[in-house]
Amino acid sequence: MKDTEIKFHIELDDKNLPEKIFWRASDVPSKGITEAKALNVSVWDNKTGETLRIDLWTKDMQVLEMKRFVVDTIAGMAQSIESATGDKVMSEAMDELCEKLVIHIKKEYAKAQQS
Repeated sequence: MKDTEIKFHIELDDKNLPEKIFWRASDVPSKGITEAKALNVSVWDNKTGETLRIDLWTKDMQVLEMKRFVVDTIAGMAQSIESATGDKVMSEAMDELCEKLVIHIKKEYAKAQQS
């Protein structure tokens, strides 16, 4: 059996807000430590039947970047649900939501450019 380990290193300010986020995966040693602006980890707790979540983002992450990150996360989840369960209804509904959100973000971006 193969083992792999994913590590996150978070640098916090004096108010415990993330300033920098780093991660690395043991099965990709050539990549080394990579810096990120946000992370979203969900873990299913089988005993409680609940999802445990960790959502972190750095103070310098821009609002539009965060919104794109959320849309990308939903799109990835749409792919996951279809490949894991074959449920095209859920996958397509999530993809449709992403399409609506991309339009919303593009409008916000255009509005910000005009200001």
